[in-house]
Amino acid sequence: MSALPPCPKCGSEFSYEDGTMLMCPECAHEWSPAAVVEAVETGRVVKDSLGNILQDGDSVTVIKDLKIKGSSSVVKVGTKVRNIRLVDGDHDIDCRIEGIGAMQLKSGFVKKA
Repeated sequence: MSALPPCPKCGSEFSYEDGTMLMCPECAHEWSPAAVVEAVETGRVVKDSLGNILQDGDSVTVIKDLKIKGSSSVVKVGTKVRNIRLVDGDHDIDCRIEGIGAMQLKSGFVKKA
């Protein structure tokens, strides 16, 4: 039997290693074993729109045009945001977007890059 953890997305016990990442053959979910350990230790799990676990320092891509309150600016679909920081609250990602500045985003509107 394998000592690898089950898939966090579908619960399949048939996960396997692919380099430094773990893969699920049933749902094709890919995750880092370090991300799972860190999330369990802190008790806080932040997932993107596809269910991937996010960590501080990750890069994400915006999946929907986002209007900025109090401004006529818009964060366009496909905008890549680097070096995110996870925070508590309604908007759980703190970041800096080039051309716009410091912002907070909801994890449901991004996908891990």
